[in-house]
Amino acid sequence: MDDMKRFAIYYAPRSSAFADAAARWLGWDLAGGRAEVRPDVPGLAALTAVPGKYGFHGTIKPPFRLAEKLSPAYLAQAVQALAKTIAPVRLPGLDLVQIDGFLALIPAPDPALSALADKVVQSLDPFRAALTEAEIARRRPESLSPRQRDLLAQFGYPYVMEEFKFHLTLTDRLAGAEGQRLKVAAAQHFAGLIPEPFWLEDLCLCGEDQGGRFHLIHRYALSD
Repeated sequence: MDDMKRFAIYYAPRSSAFADAAARWLGWDLAGGRAEVRPDVPGLAALTAVPGKYGFHGTIKPPFRLAEKLSPAYLAQAVQALAKTIAPVRLPGLDLVQIDGFLALIPAPDPALSALADKVVQSLDPFRAALTEAEIARRRPESLSPRQRDLLAQFGYPYVMEEFKFHLTLTDRLAGAEGQRLKVAAAQHFAGLIPEPFWLEDLCLCGEDQGGRFHLIHRYALSD
């Protein structure tokens, strides 16, 4: 854990056929820390290159560098304690959609899910190192709304709080007919496996290794 470049708080599915199918689709098992053989879908490896480094997840608190003088073990203790104050969230299910050019599984908007994300982002922000000028520039602040720029300055990421939209990314951005082709392939791959209802019942502390791959460090059950 001490050699991770960045940390994040994610949703990641518990061990299940759904989790296995998602790991195969992206070619990376976040929980097992190992590569997986993708299904035989033409071009899938190239079209999932970026999410394949992160593994199948839903972002709760986006990746951040740990603040100076704070240890990963201290962060882990804080996440464990925080999980004990939050109740699991039950949602009807997930829809396979194309948003902002990429394919994802998303739930219907839910106040409990938004409140969970807000609490995690705010509670753990003291562990986040301030963004460097280069990190700010990579977010292209000139393309953000005034509120998104404020959130970037306050929390290190523009899409939190009321800008938060929970999603489980399945592809990079897709052009033209690729989107529909991959949507059909994903629907077939996940047929009968997408959970109904969908439960968010853990905070998953994840870390980015020196090669840019994310790993599940520990899963903390929500238990309020």
